[in-house]
Amino acid sequence: MVAIRVIREDGADPAVALPSYETAGAAGADVRANLPGGTSITLQPGARVLVPTGLRIEIPPGFEVQVRPRSGLALKHGITLPNTPGTIDSDYRGPLGVIVLNAGQGPFEITHGERIAQLVVAPVVQAQFDLVDTLNETQRGAGGFGSTGRG
Repeated sequence: MVAIRVIREDGADPAVALPSYETAGAAGADVRANLPGGTSITLQPGARVLVPTGLRIEIPPGFEVQVRPRSGLALKHGITLPNTPGTIDSDYRGPLGVIVLNAGQGPFEITHGERIAQLVVAPVVQAQFDLVDTLNETQRGAGGFGSTGRG
């Protein structure tokens, strides 16, 4: 288990739960909206907004936190995250906000304390990028999108 240190932003509602895993087998911990004054945000179709969580986190070196949509919000309401997965680097200490997009047909109300995204902790491997004259050949070669067929 990896420990993620968390602090609340000044003015954040302490009654809003910290990120949590809703089942024993969950890969993502649900994170909640922490809206100023306990208000709500109405997101029109096609609009996006940065939703505050009221948190700052400390991720250990060698890890990242990926911010991903919640499948139920995506299926039922068209609510998604446009930069999925978003990456929080281990050296970032600023406020944790979630960019939410309404790809649905109608307005969607984000309420104070609502689960808006999930956080997945993942190991990070940094690479060395070497400029070379040629690349090794493969069966696929330069075949791009759809080049391996359908199905």
